[in-house]
Amino acid sequence: MEETIKNLAKAFVGESQARNRYTFYAKVAQKEGFEQISEIFLITAENEKEHAKWLLRLINELKKKYNKSLPEIEIEVVVPTTFGNTVENLKA
Repeated sequence: MEETIKNLAKAFVGESQARNRYTFYAKVAQKEGFEQISEIFLITAENEKEHAKWLLRLINELKKKYNKSLPEIEIEVVVPTTFGNTVENLKA
């Protein structure tokens, strides 16, 4: 069960990172005059936030169900670092 919780934690971190990236990308698109693309990035960021929220709920439900006291979960993650102009961000 701990492996499942770790996998959910990895997914949570990924969704959280994605939300931040899309929010940053929206600001870049807006500054470059791409209002519609900026809005799409913001909508996508909001979707990622909802995904992260559900993953965190699942983690806590499993911890409770299996009586696991894990205030922190140690995982290994990969961090995407693409942050450029709107064209580069759309390709990321």
